[in-house]
Amino acid sequence: MKPLIIGLVLIAFAVFAVLPVSWSLQWGPAVVEFLKGGVPVGVFLVGVLAIFVGIADIKDKNEARKEERGLDKS
Repeated sequence: MKPLIIGLVLIAFAVFAVLPVSWSLQWGPAVVEFLKGGVPVGVFLVGVLAIFVGIADIKDKNEARKEERGLDKS
């Protein structure tokens, strides 16, 4: 129950922070600038992760083929 309440409070704060009204923090433009700078970095990190996962997948497939060949010969 606590995580649900904490999550709702954090979402409410995020909405309050970016609302374009006089009684809020009006962080909308700063959030947009942060996202503009963060998206390319995030895409780069996801791309590097995808390369590592792809290499590991290729290694696993090669290892499975080697084991399959070894079992067929016996």
